[in-house]
Amino acid sequence: MSIESLAILSPGDMGHAIGQLLRENELRVLTCLAGRSGRTRELSEKAGIIDVPNLNDLVEQSDVIMSVTVSEAVPGLCHEIADAVKATGTDMLFAECNAIAPTLSQEMAKVLQEGGARYVDASIIGPPPRNGSSPRVYASGDNVAEFEQLRDFGLDVRNLGPKLGRASGIKMCYAAMTKGTTALQAELLIAAEKMGLTEELMAEFAGSQPAVIERMEGWMPGMPAKSRRWVSEMEEIEATFRDLGLTPNIFKGVADMYRMIGGTPLGNENPESRDKARNLAETIKLIAEHTSE
Repeated sequence: MSIESLAILSPGDMGHAIGQLLRENELRVLTCLAGRSGRTRELSEKAGIIDVPNLNDLVEQSDVIMSVTVSEAVPGLCHEIADAVKATGTDMLFAECNAIAPTLSQEMAKVLQEGGARYVDASIIGPPPRNGSSPRVYASGDNVAEFEQLRDFGLDVRNLGPKLGRASGIKMCYAAMTKGTTALQAELLIAAEKMGLTEELMAEFAGSQPAVIERMEGWMPGMPAKSRRWVSEMEEIEATFRDLGLTPNIFKGVADMYRMIGGTPLGNENPESRDKARNLAETIKLIAEHTSE
């Protein structure tokens, strides 16, 4: 089926930017903002995404839906879309693009297929689109060839073959490295701050691990604004590793770290509202002040 219209659920940080990229490349982009926050509405309007009143209207007007939300929302959203597809008898493609374990993606494939949709296991790696750029969108399953049409609208779709779960799997491994490393670095920096060793530790890093300092300075100040959303993603990595016979405990701890940071006042920030002038040292100091000993 030729793709002429696409829906984004939901147009948050990543979703609205992908929607804007596709719209700028002349694809009709829709969403349903019922029950969404004021911030999501603002981002969607900024991206020029068309709002429709309910999910039934959305599936009827869309050739494909890209689900781009928080990991914990995936099962509920998939069941809602499956119900809407079944109720309307719509023939459509559903791309589950969130950070979830391959086993959960396989379960959601059954839910969507029973509703009458065609399913794509997908995942997104890289920052939101800016100035025409695209993150890497990995895709796997029997319907990837149809999803690959989005390359014509500026999206960097990468085909991982017909085996369902491969796209989810690569996201789990990649996020384990990036967000797992950030959590480890945050914990050791908070520990050093509490012991009064920040200056000495940073001097040691400057002499022996300058690339580590550069990464921490780039990632850490913006991390608290995303920490609450990352908790369920880390739990999906935990489940992935457990399913593979590996220890789940490392990412149980990572989820705990992001839960703790999200519980500080910095966790109330979002990427637009955070203090962009706040540096690494200030970020760690503020987190340390609001964590109990």
